[in-house]
Amino acid sequence: MVKLYAISIFFKASEEAKVLKSHYDLQSFSFFQRGSVQEFIQFASKTITERTSPCTRQSVKQDVYMCHVYVRSDNLAAVLIADHEYPGRVAHTLLTKIMDDFSAKVSSDQWSNGTEQSISFTQLPAYLTKYQDPREADPLTKMQNDLDETKIILRNTIEQVLIRGEKLDDLVSQSEELSAQSKAFYKTAKKTNSCCNFS
Repeated sequence: MVKLYAISIFFKASEEAKVLKSHYDLQSFSFFQRGSVQEFIQFASKTITERTSPCTRQSVKQDVYMCHVYVRSDNLAAVLIADHEYPGRVAHTLLTKIMDDFSAKVSSDQWSNGTEQSISFTQLPAYLTKYQDPREADPLTKMQNDLDETKIILRNTIEQVLIRGEKLDDLVSQSEELSAQSKAFYKTAKKTNSCCNFS
């Protein structure tokens, strides 16, 4: 089943990415898992944004998720978390549309100084709902030329995005942004998913 879980907009100042706006659809998870899933999505989105160069698009596999990221030349970035069945072309077209809309409504001086609470941009819930069905993106195919000119890098795992020698497990355990419950959830989910991988 095709599913979108989250959209986040970041401003990437040097190596640090700051979340400007985000929205989640975690109804497919149990009530007790949603907080941990959201924390891990926030963590993964921020990490992938920080490891993506300006003017670059990437699609990164992480367990059952695909993390699509686009960092523009002005350091505005967006991340879309979806399942593996969601079409990458549509995801990247949507990221372009969201950032164009965001930059038209929110002045660039707010990107570095604003907070998620102070920035007024309420369109993310509507985007997440509307584009659950990727066929809704058909009117956006005029943006295909922009996608054709930009190289999209497909990574097999998040580890390939990390700096040499870094491991996701180490980043998760050292993170101050993740609660102990979210760290335990990550370890449990990793063990559960590893039993289903066949080489």
